Order: sequence, then C-alpha cells, then structure tokens
Amino acid sequence: MKENLQPIIILVRPQLGENIGATARAMLNCGLEKLRIVSPRDGWPNAKAIRNSSGAEKLIYNAGLFDSTLDAVSDLNYVIACTTRKRDLRKPQFGIEEALDELIIKNFQGNLCGILFGSESSGLMNDDLAFADLILSINTNKDFSSLNLSH
Repeated sequence: MKENLQPIIILVRPQLGENIGATARAMLNCGLEKLRIVSPRDGWPNAKAIRNSSGAEKLIYNAGLFDSTLDAVSDLNYVIACTTRKRDLRKPQFGIEEALDELIIKNFQGNLCGILFGSESSGLMNDDLAFADLILSINTNKDFSSLNLSH
C-alpha cells in the first residue's frame, strides 16, 4: 500500500506488550507501517512487544508514543474508532465494508486518516470516541464480542 494512503493505526492505552507486537505483525502482513501508541500500561519501549512482533520490529521502533488520544490524532483529518459496544453518540456507525469505503474515499481526497483501537480490558472510552468522525463496529458473536488488538 502506498505510504501516503496508509491509515495510521492508533492503540489507545494498550495493556500487554505482546498484543502491541502482535498488532505490529498483523499490520506489516497487510502492508501497514504507521503505528501510534497512547499511554501503554507497561511502559515503552517494551521488550515483549518486540519479541511478539515476529519480524515487524521496525514498526515497534518507529511507533509514535503519545500521552493522550488528542495528541495522537491532532494532525489527522479523518478518524475511525473501533468499538463493539453500542453508544448513544451522534456519529455515523458503520460496518467494516462501509467504513473501509469511507476510509478509501477520504484517503484519495488527500486526508491523513487514522483508526483508533482501545485497550484490551475496556476498549475505547467515550472521551476517545469524541475525536472520531465515524464509529466502526465489526459484527461478532452477540454473546462474546471481544477481539484481540491484532485481530
């Protein structure tokens, strides 16, 4: 994927270095190389993230580190937030195909785009979602909708 068309993947308050590493690995498999991390619980840099990246260390070493979601998205023109929880927000909520269509359109219009993912235990907070233009909900089992960051 051309670098200028790549969305920036933003992990908000990730808990486990292993999950950050697995995310970097999944990203590189898909040709994505821009990673930002907001307030990782176990500090940064994180040896477990590097080990679990299985060859995607360059994403870990080049990841931007931010203190807040606002700081991480302040230079972006378009932000998609991923959550499975239904929220009472006045934002468009799309499935994956519609959200990706919007992302592609925004990219080709020259917008710098990002995709927010929340922590493993609680996902994104409403304060994080306030920075999003669109909410992406991936259909999962209604009785068990917990996805790992790398998914």
